[in-house]
Amino acid sequence: MFRLGLVLALSCWTSVASAQQWAEKMFSERSFDFGTVARAGKVEHEFIITNLYKDDVHISSVRSSCGCTQPRISKDTLKSHEKGAIVAAFNTRAFSGQRGATVTVTIDRPRYAEITLNVKGYIRTDIVLDPSQVNFGSVAEGEGTSKKIRIEYAGRNDWKITGTNVNSPYLTADVKEISRSAGRASYELSVDLKQGAPVGYLQDQLFLTTNDRRGTQFPVNVEGLIVSELTVSPRTIMLGTLQPGQSVTKQIVVKGLKPFKVLEVRCDNEAFTFQPVDEAKTVHLVPMTFKAGEPGKINQKIEIVTDLGESKTAELSAIGEVNLPLAGN
Repeated sequence: MFRLGLVLALSCWTSVASAQQWAEKMFSERSFDFGTVARAGKVEHEFIITNLYKDDVHISSVRSSCGCTQPRISKDTLKSHEKGAIVAAFNTRAFSGQRGATVTVTIDRPRYAEITLNVKGYIRTDIVLDPSQVNFGSVAEGEGTSKKIRIEYAGRNDWKITGTNVNSPYLTADVKEISRSAGRASYELSVDLKQGAPVGYLQDQLFLTTNDRRGTQFPVNVEGLIVSELTVSPRTIMLGTLQPGQSVTKQIVVKGLKPFKVLEVRCDNEAFTFQPVDEAKTVHLVPMTFKAGEPGKINQKIEIVTDLGESKTAELSAIGEVNLPLAGN
């Protein structure tokens, strides 16, 4: 009886360990050191998780052992080979000094597992960022912009920011001292976003170097959204399943940052017809009609040409299937 109980216990422990290893393999890293950071600065790190398996993975919850770190889930359900992230945000406003936390991630599907992630860092009280980060907001594709933030220091009389360290090819930074008295110093950081930054969400960091031996540099978070001059919705039109001779009409929405005309809709399948309006405006509703012909699958590329220039075209796809009616129908 004792031997049977031992075998069952070992079997259960092996199953739990297997589930843990299965889940741990999905994380590219499980610990991160923020290093030395400024008070009130926005400081985050993404722990990337990739579903390596066939079944969907569901992250049910995430919690932290310390209020100095606030975790969140970027996407709770990951399909096969899909990526997500557990974002750990360091609370630099309410905490200071050396801090660390264990973040526990709970997965409940397809099997139960708990994975621990570890973060740590040193939050300085003598350096304060105002505002907490460089945020460009929304920026039109092809345009540049700039933002400034203030950096306040209280401590040594001889403390200085000596330079900037920028890794992104789309960012430049300059810092200058604007005041100094009785152990206090104020600096202004100017960050420029160059023209040509790719469309999408910008999230980066730059580092300010100092003459301080306790921490020779500290990070400044940089964010923004590069908005395409021309967008189309939906990117994929679902035609459904049709029978020969049937027609279906869908609507394409094309948006621009300034008024434009739709000059042409290119499609090499005559079963598709379009009705654009010859008028300059920021939003175009383009009706599209498809008339089903020969049976088979449909996967058609469509290109919308505008007067914003040949490079400013919108592309989308239409997919569906044409089937013969069932016998007797």
